[in-house]
Amino acid sequence: MDFAFMAETFWSLLRGAPLTLNLAATSVALGAAFAMLLALMRMSGIAPLDLTARAYIFVFRGTPLLVQIFLIYYGLGQFRPTLQEWGLWTFFREPYWCAVLALTLNTGAYAAEIIRGGLQAVPANQVEAARACGMSGFLLFRRIIFPIAVRQALPAYGNEIILMVKATSLASIITLMEITGIAYKLISQTFRAVEIFIVAGAIYLVLNFLVTRAIQAIEWWLSPHLRGAPVPAPRLDAAHV
Repeated sequence: MDFAFMAETFWSLLRGAPLTLNLAATSVALGAAFAMLLALMRMSGIAPLDLTARAYIFVFRGTPLLVQIFLIYYGLGQFRPTLQEWGLWTFFREPYWCAVLALTLNTGAYAAEIIRGGLQAVPANQVEAARACGMSGFLLFRRIIFPIAVRQALPAYGNEIILMVKATSLASIITLMEITGIAYKLISQTFRAVEIFIVAGAIYLVLNFLVTRAIQAIEWWLSPHLRGAPVPAPRLDAAHV
């Protein structure tokens, strides 16, 4: 192992970290909003909405993300005249926005089931207690249902966020120079794949370590009832003197 070369490679690959984090954060944020919509459609009890959400989730969870990126970036490019007519070509001609769209649609399908599970895990007795206190509608959802659902879904959703950080590496196939894209470029110049991919893997590992710590901090903040109570100091009284 050439550690001097690996140190130089580290700084080169680190230039792609902001784009990696940008892709992950944007797609996770947009995907969370879309996933909430899909989860509500699944739980609406309205057959057309439920079937539409089920079909969407089935398709995007059942096909590879790589295929979805290819279809959005290369496939939709075949319809350039139509996209230009509709004013959408400025969006689909940019690799960044195509990658964000593919990642958002993909994570939305997975996150929808996570959110639905969290909402359904809210204890019915707590909902009834809130209704007995006069809460209803959006207030009930905001004060009782949503906070409990977030605590229930956060561990599984944390895994989805980590997967999305790693999934951003697929954006390199549509010319985006994030961490993996820069790694491929360096390999084509130096033919030293082992050292470069070791460094790239280490950077992804550090990024995901920071993500897991942030998720654990949020989970700790949302779960005051699970925090360890301080152990009271022993007290001497007259019986022990």
